[in-house]
Amino acid sequence: MRLLDPDSQPDAIEQAAQRLAEGGLVALPTETVYGLGARADRDDAVARIFAAKGRPADHPLIVHVPNQAAALYFVTTFPPVAQRLVEAFWPGPLTVIVPRHPDMARAAAGGQDTIGLRCPDHPVARQLLEACALKDILGIAAPSANRFGRISPTRASHVIEEFRDQGEGLDEVWVLDGGACEVGIESTIVDCSRDQPVLLRPGRLTLAELEAVAGEPLLWSKPEAPDPDAPRASGTLLSHYAPRAKVVLMSDEQIDRSLDVIEPEITAALLRERHPGTHTPPRVAVYSRSLWARRAPHKGVLHRSMPGDAATAAHDLFADLREIDAAGVEQIWVESPPEGAAWDGVRDRLSRAAAA
Repeated sequence: MRLLDPDSQPDAIEQAAQRLAEGGLVALPTETVYGLGARADRDDAVARIFAAKGRPADHPLIVHVPNQAAALYFVTTFPPVAQRLVEAFWPGPLTVIVPRHPDMARAAAGGQDTIGLRCPDHPVARQLLEACALKDILGIAAPSANRFGRISPTRASHVIEEFRDQGEGLDEVWVLDGGACEVGIESTIVDCSRDQPVLLRPGRLTLAELEAVAGEPLLWSKPEAPDPDAPRASGTLLSHYAPRAKVVLMSDEQIDRSLDVIEPEITAALLRERHPGTHTPPRVAVYSRSLWARRAPHKGVLHRSMPGDAATAAHDLFADLREIDAAGVEQIWVESPPEGAAWDGVRDRLSRAAAA
């Protein structure tokens, strides 16, 4: 594995672009999460993404482009509602699904007649896309840079944890370091390929913001009531974004009552240990916004505070879940996010993680 750091290596962007031109894999930073990238116009390169992640080949990827002009290379038509959305939110955390040109990026699209396109708003990603464009590569296919179904990475170190021993030659994952991701959860996805736009995955952008720009109402395909006719899209499976530990969504009161039951059991188990000095990993972690203001910590329970505002919670979510999971707990009890559009993206990720 090779780590490329633009801050200390002046040719890091060029090395990454050349690696992609040759058909290899490069993990790149975006403002949402790190993506595992390959040139979108070569099916053999895209196949390396699916193999590295263990991802089904019919589960489509998002193609990242440097600008709107490059996006047209991959489509037959660019519907007016998609045009309005990208003019408002590109570069940024928005993916639009549009009709795909039949000769372009079939593997990246999972064989579908539609394709997801995004123009990221991260300086390193934009420099890489521009360097690739100079090599006639107008799109980088890049799902999140993690094993399929697991927690998305928001730092270069997370990608290294996932793919440290992955492959040789062009199958080896190179990592382009761009620091911590600003947003922290994946892009909003809007299907613009049919008569009415449909929100397939919420993110930082709220439904109200999207509708204000679209000029029409959006339907919403939710995990509990999915649109059966929607195209397949990244991150929309019922079970996704999951740590190894079981995630359980609970109200603050439910967590409180459950701790009343389990803490005495944990205390008794600790007292029965033959070697009290031996470290025993906590069985349960609690990720809560408000519980710790009134409840004392317990030795057998891992405590982590969830930020109280939606933007910070999204930024910290995947990094916090990774840290909690690394402690070896069996379950992660998560306080359900509050109601409100600002929390839709966090709520979506947690509900899918809990479904695993």
